[in-house]
Amino acid sequence: MPDKHLFEYAVIRVVPCVEREEFMNVGVILYCQPQGFLQTKYKLNPERLLAFSVNLDLDELQERLHAFERICAGRKEGGTIGALPLASRFRWLTATRSTVVQTSAVHPGLCPTNAQHTLDKLFDQLVS
Repeated sequence: MPDKHLFEYAVIRVVPCVEREEFMNVGVILYCQPQGFLQTKYKLNPERLLAFSVNLDLDELQERLHAFERICAGRKEGGTIGALPLASRFRWLTATRSTVVQTSAVHPGLCPTNAQHTLDKLFDQLVS
């Protein structure tokens, strides 16, 4: 049996009206410390999102999600948060917020040696 690595993930959600607590899953963020992996995968479906909430600013939403990617990647493009260690970046991105872009609770799991494959599989199951 191949080695398995502990990973943590959260679902990225669009919550157009925080008071109503309605959301749509648009992505997944996955952190696997043993593999040095922190990445997000998301996809916006404009027709579906606008049917869900006609007041959404899709350009702003796209920019907020792109910020998740920049922070995951680190380096200077990720700003102050992007300079933090992987675990700290993941915790910051998955912290509870009352904004249009939120994450679910963090869930653990075990993945094989390819965290990217696990991210893709979770995305297919939870978003697509």
